[in-house]
Amino acid sequence: MSAPSLSVRDVPPRAAFALEQAGVHPLLARLFAARGVKSAAELDDGLNRLLAPSGLKGAAEAGVLLADAIAAGQRICIVADYDCDGATACAVALRGLVMLGAAPASVGYVVPDRAVHGYGLTPAIVDLAIARQPGKPPALLVTVDNGIASIAGVAHARALGLRVLVTDHHLPALGAGGAIELPDADVIVNPSQPGCGFESKSLAGVGVMFYVLLALRAEQRSRGLYDAASQPRLDALLDLVALGTVADVVKLDGNNRRLVAQGLKRVRAGRMQAGVAALFVAAGRSFEQAAGFDFGFALGPRINAAGRLSDMTLGIECLSTDDPARAAELAGQLDAINRERRVVEADMRQQAELLLEQLLARQVDNGATPPALVLFDPEFHEGVVGIVAGRLKDQLHGGHAMAAGCTLDEADLATFAAALQQVATEWLQPEALNRCLATDGPLGLEYFNAATVAQLDAQVWGQGFEAPLFCDEVDVLTQRLVGEKHLKLRLRHAGQLRDAIWFGHIEPVAQRVRLAYRLNLNEFQGQQRLQMVVEAAL
Repeated sequence: MSAPSLSVRDVPPRAAFALEQAGVHPLLARLFAARGVKSAAELDDGLNRLLAPSGLKGAAEAGVLLADAIAAGQRICIVADYDCDGATACAVALRGLVMLGAAPASVGYVVPDRAVHGYGLTPAIVDLAIARQPGKPPALLVTVDNGIASIAGVAHARALGLRVLVTDHHLPALGAGGAIELPDADVIVNPSQPGCGFESKSLAGVGVMFYVLLALRAEQRSRGLYDAASQPRLDALLDLVALGTVADVVKLDGNNRRLVAQGLKRVRAGRMQAGVAALFVAAGRSFEQAAGFDFGFALGPRINAAGRLSDMTLGIECLSTDDPARAAELAGQLDAINRERRVVEADMRQQAELLLEQLLARQVDNGATPPALVLFDPEFHEGVVGIVAGRLKDQLHGGHAMAAGCTLDEADLATFAAALQQVATEWLQPEALNRCLATDGPLGLEYFNAATVAQLDAQVWGQGFEAPLFCDEVDVLTQRLVGEKHLKLRLRHAGQLRDAIWFGHIEPVAQRVRLAYRLNLNEFQGQQRLQMVVEAAL
């Protein structure tokens, strides 16, 4: 793989100046301005700055539907999904509905088994929801993080007399003629549905469910159940909302950044669900210094592992229990499954890279990488194949940021591969196949300190609001491998000696090189040392 090109983000001078004048630290002002922030008001993460649920199409109607069900003591079944967003959304629904008056025994859930049921609200999942409660089936099904494309499942539920509330954030399905086709649910809440003017189209599934709870609470207020002073505090669920939002890699627009920032504040203060606290312990992370990185790369993968290799019930139970001992037990199981997932992933990646070598060797144009790749092995684990595909995408570039899926017969694989390559050849421009890293340019020498790391780590970074990546020319004094797969570097940068590490990279770099890097603190034997974490070299 050739080295990526490096670009420097444009920093609108007026925006940076306005932020500085408003009291934002000069370095942060530069970084925020480069990410489209124009005023300090956009950085206000207060709960009162969240978009109102009244702007989310279907939310008010969902509030009425749920308020009626709770008032009548009807059974409600949450239909979850088997990833972290689905698990956190399910836990938010379970906890939130009870907080808002539902009897705990009247609220249950089902979650599909990836290998058995497939994705979403299928007719089989409807039947499972009914079978779980023989004699008193649920009156209302509530999907979380799925359902917008579940045409057959919703129809099956309605035919059996069940009401259906779809809460989702995915794009709707397209019918045979290419027109958008929506399920015949009683209510649909989804910022991506036609006619929804909600400003934040990037809510995760857990964010949509949180907004539905806000609408339910507003409906109950209008019925006189409580007032603004006595109403349940739904912000107690924001640690789960933040976790699911970051783990699902949705765009961190202003509204999502506020949700995540509020969740992180609760976690850092020790105010979190027992399962979230247990996952921090299992991952060996400190909740006092919690950052979005912990949600995306420590807690999220442990929850996702349950849906990939086992049963997402483990993840949902971990996030919904109030018993710290039970939470610790479940977090330990999730950690063990995640370690197993890493082994499976490593084996699959090795096999995929072998298939890739064979594929490239057959290319008529001297082994050049085609614009699209199709790799298949019947032994690939369907719960891990998406991760391996993502790793290869990162390695070879091309591809796109989010996942997509389809089902086809093995006999049609060659036809599919040829068609995909043809479409990629016709649609993709050459620059789309060349990896380019956007950086924030050089980092001033005055910022090479622990205080800068702490300041950067305290911010909310993520998809669409990427963490800072700096680039500088350095001299490489020494380089060696550590752990057999990481390159450890000793550098001279602007007359100063620096430590650097390039994780997962074993090829040596030139003596004089331009590095793209992040800044962090390496803690070893109780000592902290500043280091540059390398992302690319030119």
